[in-house]
Amino acid sequence: MRVVLTGGTGYIGSAVLDRLVSRNHQVTAVVRSDAKAEQVRAKGADPAIADLADGEALEKLADSSEGVIHLASPGDETSAAVDEVAVTSFLSALRNTGRPFVYTTGVWLHGSGAAITEATDMNPPRLATWRVPLATRVRAAQGVRTSVVAPAVVYGHGGGLLNLVAAGPRTAGATPALTMIGHGDQHWTTVHVDDLAELYVLALEKAPAASYFVGASGENPTVRELTEAVSRSVGMAGRVESEPVVQTLDRLGMLGEALLLDQRASGDTARHVLGWSPTGPSILDDIARTTF
Repeated sequence: MRVVLTGGTGYIGSAVLDRLVSRNHQVTAVVRSDAKAEQVRAKGADPAIADLADGEALEKLADSSEGVIHLASPGDETSAAVDEVAVTSFLSALRNTGRPFVYTTGVWLHGSGAAITEATDMNPPRLATWRVPLATRVRAAQGVRTSVVAPAVVYGHGGGLLNLVAAGPRTAGATPALTMIGHGDQHWTTVHVDDLAELYVLALEKAPAASYFVGASGENPTVRELTEAVSRSVGMAGRVESEPVVQTLDRLGMLGEALLLDQRASGDTARHVLGWSPTGPSILDDIARTTF
C-alpha cells in the first residue's frame, strides 16, 4: 500500500515507519527538514518536505496515496490549529475513496477510570480537550475507512514519559529519594512502543470504518511502582517520595493534570477486532534494563 505517514521521525512514528517498511508498504514520510528527510530515507521511506500547516501540500500527498497515518503534532500552543488543517486536508483528499485514514488521540481523553474502554465517556484534561471534536469528526467522515487510535502511556527503547519520571526532583541528604508525580497511587495504563506500532499498522490494513481503539497492553501499574523501579535503575535503591498535588501542578502544569489521572484499561477491542497481540516486555522489566 502507498502510505502517507506524518510524525515518522518521532518516538512513536519511527516505530510505525519501521513496521510499515517491514510489511512492504511504500511509505511517504512527511518531514520538515533535509536532515529529517535523510533519516526516513535511510529507513526505506520516501521523504516529502512539507509543513503540517500547509493544507494544500498535505492534500496533494494524500490524494496520490492509498492510505494515511497521522501521528505528528507540534506539541505546543499551535497544536489544535495545525491538526485542524491536517485533518481537513487528509479527509478532503480521501473523501469517497474508501481508503484508510488512521488518526491519533490518547487514552487521557477518557479521564480517570478503573475500567476504561472505547465506550467510556470523554472527560479530557485541558491539555488534550481539543482532540475530542477532531476525533469525532474523523470517525464521522463519509466514504473514508477511518480509525482512531488512543495510545496509553508509551514506553520502550529508552523513550517516553519514563524519562520525565527519571528526571524528577531528588530529596536532599545522604540517601536521596526520587520524587513521584503526585501521591503515586494513581495508575498509568501502558503500552510498549513496538506493540503500539503494530496496532497502527493493523488499523491501516484492516480496521472497519469509524473504528476506535484504546492502545493499552493491559498493564496498569501505579506511579509508585513505576517510580520505585526507576529509582532502582538510577541507583537510588527504590527510594521514592510523594509530591503534593499542588507542587506537581506547579512543576508540570497541564501535563501534570494528565499525569495525575488514575487510569486502567485493557485494550481488548483491538485484540478482538484486529487480532492485535502485544508481545513487548512489561514496563517494569523494560525499566530494569534501561539506562536513564
